Amino acid sequence: MKKLLVLAWAGAALLSGGMLRAENILLSTRNSSLLLTAEKGKTPLFQYFGARVASPDDILASGAAFGDAAYPQFGAQCYREVAIQATHGDGSMSLELAVESVSRDRRDGSETTAIAMKDKHYPFFVTLFYKTYDDCEVIETWTEISHTEKKPVTLYRFASAYMPVRRGDTWLTHFHGTWGAECYLHEEPLTDGMKVLKNKDGVRNTQRDNPSLMISLDGRPRELTGRVIGGTLAWAGNYRIALDNDNTHTTHLFAGINEEQSQYTLQPREVFTTPVFAFTFSDEGKSGVSRNIHRWARLHRLNHGTELRDVLLNSWEGVYFKVNQEGMDRMMADLADLGGELFVMDDGWFGDKYPRNNGETSLGDWTVCREKLPQGIEGLTESARKHGVKFGIWIEPEMTNTRSELYEKHPDWVIQQPYRENRKGRGGTQQVLDLSNPAVQEFVFSVVDRLMTAHPDIAYIKWDDNMTLYNYGSTFLPADRQSHLYIEYHRGMDKVLRRIQEKYPRLVMQSCASGGGRVNYGVLPYYDEFWTSDNTDALQRIYMQWGVSNFYPAVAMASHVSASPNHQTGRNVPLKLRFDVAMSGRLGLELQPSKMTGKEKEFARRAIADYKKIRPIVQQGDLYRLISPYDKTGYASLMYVAPEKDRAVWFVYKLEHFLNMPSPAFRMAGLDPGKRYRITELNVDGKPVPQDGKTFSGAFLMENGLEFTVGKEYASRVLELKAVE
Repeated sequence: MKKLLVLAWAGAALLSGGMLRAENILLSTRNSSLLLTAEKGKTPLFQYFGARVASPDDILASGAAFGDAAYPQFGAQCYREVAIQATHGDGSMSLELAVESVSRDRRDGSETTAIAMKDKHYPFFVTLFYKTYDDCEVIETWTEISHTEKKPVTLYRFASAYMPVRRGDTWLTHFHGTWGAECYLHEEPLTDGMKVLKNKDGVRNTQRDNPSLMISLDGRPRELTGRVIGGTLAWAGNYRIALDNDNTHTTHLFAGINEEQSQYTLQPREVFTTPVFAFTFSDEGKSGVSRNIHRWARLHRLNHGTELRDVLLNSWEGVYFKVNQEGMDRMMADLADLGGELFVMDDGWFGDKYPRNNGETSLGDWTVCREKLPQGIEGLTESARKHGVKFGIWIEPEMTNTRSELYEKHPDWVIQQPYRENRKGRGGTQQVLDLSNPAVQEFVFSVVDRLMTAHPDIAYIKWDDNMTLYNYGSTFLPADRQSHLYIEYHRGMDKVLRRIQEKYPRLVMQSCASGGGRVNYGVLPYYDEFWTSDNTDALQRIYMQWGVSNFYPAVAMASHVSASPNHQTGRNVPLKLRFDVAMSGRLGLELQPSKMTGKEKEFARRAIADYKKIRPIVQQGDLYRLISPYDKTGYASLMYVAPEKDRAVWFVYKLEHFLNMPSPAFRMAGLDPGKRYRITELNVDGKPVPQDGKTFSGAFLMENGLEFTVGKEYASRVLELKAVE
């Protein structure tokens, strides 16, 4: 480990004993700056976050500095929202934190700044961390809390981050939904009072909301222009993001774990570490924030984030629970014929005493059902080798059913309350295993470990979770720490996932939780992708994927082509639209290929081949959202541009159709204005656009755009752009 280095900013001076006096701490990325004041013996102050500045003096002399406490505490000031609140062993509820030291750790292309604070009376310590990277525009912040008091200290507030934001014509962008309609975009002006984004599910945290937000500083949010601050909390459990708008024309942003029912008893010398809050600034609108976050995710937060993802077929909507050896072999053969690369067998493959034929039994009994698969998983991996595809498998290891051998052996392993009858989930029998218990952690790890040890050819695991945390209570946690359950569950989950990753570093895993219930950066360091929604309807996916794309890159967004009529909405849409929508994320199939017509199979072969050509651009390129489906123009459009700006791919979807409906000029973004680009239409079904095969300058495509007819109802177009000499 490299030795901690003291900071040497302008205006800083070393005190005796190597202590640092640093009134002004300027942390900068290429395009943004964060200014803090940290003077020994005083409360550290948050002064500025926004466009890059050359000197702290510019901010301090301009009157733009906030001068707010960098980590507001409950104590002398009682009337304002706080980031931290604690009760000491003697009953005192006050804190008065002052800077003890400031240090910097430089390693592996990043720099971590630590501001260590101590209470002026109690041996109670808080350290603020800020991490910047050389290769991206995101700053991470988190805190560590500890003490050496004689008695435990109870924490009632413990935010990861606090940030003041100047109010004017400021707008909030946030994301809400429900099962089958996750991550819908909502935008509203920030008015007086408080706005709270929160989750209390316990196990999943993005089924209804997402721990991410943007604040547009220049009026109504725009995609390509305007100053925007964006942030996301890297936590898989309950969260609380509060925006307190006061009469000082300031929005006070607090982000962290939701402390409701989670007061934490901190033992002497125990260190409580809060989750990372990652934030960024862009003067290129919301899409600029997205590009910053996507780059950070691919380089630093997403498992295998810089690697391309396979085109896969998942068995769920094709056969549901009706899994058998012959059917799986046939699906693999069909996938190979279409040009796919990975087959994933979903639910229904396991259970001995209780065969898994529906959602009522067998979770926890991770043994092959020999009635369905007489050759076991070995027979499936052999089929995969025969057909030249990879093999993946579905599990739900955090859960059990009351009708299972696991529950019969270990009823004490489920989350439960004494003297109460447990509320049950899916199928009227599902229960959540208590991951605060090390024995349960070992069992959940062993589910993956046994599969991978016995079948090392398994290339992919779909990890599901179909239940919220009911029946709050733990048979493992002591009586005085029952309020730790929400937090300890996810600490246990993190330990399991870290062990899996360390032992099987090349294993690809998908985060699924009743669809889009776990789309967060708390779990994505261990997962390669997430299941965006159980709703595979192409039209509704346009809206959901638009919302998801604000904070999560296409390489992680699983998007599948399903049957028509769609199994969730009953809507009939053309195969072309289904492919064109799915190709804007990680392309997959969610259907029974044997039910496709010959014409549909031929189109699918061409579309998959086309996707493989543009896969590097979609999965690793820069996203520009152009026409929002939420603007109700009848169209949606977006594009991805390669970092070198030599290639791009552009998508447009027609959401509604009326006689004499006007068609806009489709302007593009992110291109090199000095380059010329040849247009090639992909997934052609009928006549290509008139501009197919022609070349245009990047400047023309961005300033004027192209005009053509998209088509009739549920029509779509995909254009590939290649720079020419």
